[in-house]
Amino acid sequence: MRLLLSALCLLLALPVLGVMSAWLAVDAAAIDTLRHQWQTVMPDYALQSALLAAGVAVGVVVVGSATAAAVTLFDFRGRGVLEWLLLLPLAMPAYVLAYAWTDALQFSGPLQSSLREWLGVRTALWGDIRSLPGAVLLFVLCLYPYVYLLARTALGEQAVRLMEAARLLGATMRRRIISVALPMARPAIAAGTALALMETLADYGVGSFFGLTTFSTGIYKAWLVNDDRVAAAQLAAVLLLVVAALLWTERSAQRRMRFASTRGGDAAAARPVRLQGTALLAVWVLCLLPVLLGFVLPVLWLVYLLVQELIYSPAGLPLNRFIGWAWSSFKLAGLAGVSATVLALAVAFALRQGGGGPLPLAARVLSLGYAVPGAVIAVGVLLPMAWVQQRWPDAGVAALVTGTTMGLIYAYLVRFSAVALQSVEAGYARLPISVDESARMLGSGPRRLFTELHLPLLKRSALAAALLVFVDVMKELPATLVLRPFGSDTLAVVAYNFARDERLAEAALPSLAIVLVGLLPVVLLSRALRADQTSPASPQVRQDSNLSG
Repeated sequence: MRLLLSALCLLLALPVLGVMSAWLAVDAAAIDTLRHQWQTVMPDYALQSALLAAGVAVGVVVVGSATAAAVTLFDFRGRGVLEWLLLLPLAMPAYVLAYAWTDALQFSGPLQSSLREWLGVRTALWGDIRSLPGAVLLFVLCLYPYVYLLARTALGEQAVRLMEAARLLGATMRRRIISVALPMARPAIAAGTALALMETLADYGVGSFFGLTTFSTGIYKAWLVNDDRVAAAQLAAVLLLVVAALLWTERSAQRRMRFASTRGGDAAAARPVRLQGTALLAVWVLCLLPVLLGFVLPVLWLVYLLVQELIYSPAGLPLNRFIGWAWSSFKLAGLAGVSATVLALAVAFALRQGGGGPLPLAARVLSLGYAVPGAVIAVGVLLPMAWVQQRWPDAGVAALVTGTTMGLIYAYLVRFSAVALQSVEAGYARLPISVDESARMLGSGPRRLFTELHLPLLKRSALAAALLVFVDVMKELPATLVLRPFGSDTLAVVAYNFARDERLAEAALPSLAIVLVGLLPVVLLSRALRADQTSPASPQVRQDSNLSG
């Protein structure tokens, strides 16, 4: 069984290895392709990706750490509500946010048209949001919760006690925050920023919709437009190296995150600073602004577009086809969620039993898939199939994966099995090993131990794993766009196609459905954080970064 699980994990790592093999199978043609890309498109891809990443990094650090400090270090009316509201942008995919704000702010839109008529001007009141700065702003609004979550956990009560000690030593509030609180949260901020950058570089929807020349859009263009698999593999390998560096940064920062949170003794004497008056208003503005811009106003605008479409053009809204798209999305997400959870339960149980072999290493390799962009995985899935097709054209193996539901589920498992595995392993971490030892002393074998003891205790973790994979698959765009079967569109693909064709009102319905489903893990995460805050003792706190994704 362990060998079979090891083989499955390595099979799911095959797309990543397939992309890296592009650098191993170097011949004269590949070198010419690389040289041509370096002289033409590679500098633009690298520059725009770097500028986008730099802008997003600065933005998420500022917004995420500021909001985390506000709700952690200070006490004010409505603090509990804001703690939950600041998580809402996690439910909003960046490409949906781009569709909403593009329609709301465009020159011919009702908002700008009404303002121009009221002000009596004919020129545009603001620039086009479809630009690199616009993309940076949208990504910051969507991704700042990564930094917010980790920084909020890092600060906790220990920062409050240390700030109280600094106050007794005569330090001002500004110095207490800059010199005491924020340095404590530096590893958490670095980890959250790395996660946000991985999401930014993995994005295809915003980059394509805004006409940006990033690595992700370049991979898609090289494979599907130029039909050049070598160029696509080379671009994917470069992006994979960048993501690997970000993943190493995130893991290094996570290893430095060790926080003690004792709720007793001097904890009662150290309380957050109470805010009133102008300071209270400033904190409310600081915390509400990203929520309004990143979730509330875009959702309201999508609802407005949907209502307008239903009133003025009800026959033009494809409600019957929407049911088919929704069913396709739910079917794929459900299959992927169940498959990933079953695999995670089997791997986690085998790892808990101990023993050597290749399984521990294979499981760690499997965990890398979540950090790999969907476009890279799509290329990694297609490259081995193209190699098989060239050498054995009559084998029919490539037909099982290319443009089929099986191939799409395989890509989803490559990308999201790590989410399920981490959730199940977190559940196992709460089960003491003495439970297993007692069961063995009573004569229980491995099968009975898992089915009658572990599985009932892991129901919540397994459900959380399936839910997280389900939501991630619902939002996944680039891999679905490349690998989906002909005539089988998902809500994400349909929303992208409508927005690309400037039919933003019709894109509102599938976009709202994706956002609604995305709220499920936000509610789950909010309940988990609240339960941790109200627990009587939590000797060690470490935020699971993938749960926030």
